[in-house]
This record gives sequence, structure tokens and C-alpha cells, in this order.
Amino acid sequence: MKVLSRGQSEEVRSGSRLIFGTLYPAYYSYKAVKSKDIKEYVKWMMYWIIFALFTTAETFTDIFLCWFPFYYELKIAFVAWLLSPYTKGSSLLYRKFVHPTLSSKEKEIDDCLVQAKDRSYDALVHFGKRGLNVAATAAVMAASKGQGALSERLRSFSMQDLTTIRGDGAPAPSGPPPPGPGRASSKHGQPKMSRSASESASSSGTA
Repeated sequence: MKVLSRGQSEEVRSGSRLIFGTLYPAYYSYKAVKSKDIKEYVKWMMYWIIFALFTTAETFTDIFLCWFPFYYELKIAFVAWLLSPYTKGSSLLYRKFVHPTLSSKEKEIDDCLVQAKDRSYDALVHFGKRGLNVAATAAVMAASKGQGALSERLRSFSMQDLTTIRGDGAPAPSGPPPPGPGRASSKHGQPKMSRSASESASSSGTA
């Protein structure tokens, strides 16, 4: 005989509870709605109320009572007791405990639900406004950054165009022209002419 490990046994328990505690009642609830049988409809509504309370309670009992021997088997047995048409556990618990408690506390529960709904609506509006403000601020900052970059780009283009225009249409520099080769030759030739004139004057004097 094969012995299941702890993980496998927990999977078997979870599967059993899923079938007997959820799928089986869901199918018969569908049949009650389809047939419009008020008696069956009320029966399965009572079961789902008890099952919701049981699921909420086991969220905490799984933490503190999971070490208890046969804890998971007892939960499956409890679900079977709720479902059994012989024990009618869900109807018994609902009529004896749940219905009287909810009837006496119904007004307080309704007030708490209305307050919670109003608070959630106010919180939703508050966070929605904050989100819109953050989005608007981000959009304004992005637009200002883009405008600044565009103005810098246009400024660089205008400076480049101005530099090009100045380079193309610049006037000739004023002042004396640079000395050319002709002028240099004339300066160098003037001493030669004075020397030749003095030589001719001296020769005529001797004659």
C-alpha cells in the first residue's frame, strides 16, 4: 500500500473540499435558479452564507490550529455535515445563530457599510485629484523644458546665420595699402639716379 506524503495528502484534502464544498453546491444552486424552486433557492442561499463565514474563519484557524491532529479531516467532515440533506447543517446554523445575530445587528452593519462606501469614495476622489495634479505638473515641466530647448536651438541657428552674413558682406579694411613690388623698386631706384646725377656734375666741373 502506497503511503502519501504530507504534500500529496494536503492536495487530496484541498481537492475534496473544492469538489464537495464549492462545485457540488454551485451546480445545485444553478439548478435551483433554473427551476425557480423557492425552497431549494433558500436552502442553497443559507448554505453559501454559512460557507462564506466558514471560509473567513478558517483563514485564522489555519494559522493557529493547523498543528491540531486531524484538523483538515475535521474541516472536510464539517463541510459534509453542512451539505448533508439528513443533517441540514447549514440550515440549522443559519436559523439558530446567523439569522438572529444579523437581524439584531443589521442597522449597525448597514451604517458601517455606508460609511465605508463614503470614505472609499472620498479617498478615491482625493487620490484622483492628486494624480491629475501630478500629471498636469509633469506636463507643464515637460513643455517648459521643450520650449527652452527649442529657444536655445533657434538662438544657435540665428547666431550662425549672423556670423555667415558678416563673413560674406564684410567691407575692405581702411588704411594704406600694403607695399607692392613696384613701390619697392621705385624706392630702391631713387638712390641710383641721384648717384648718377652727382657723377655727371663732377665730370662736367673737371672739364
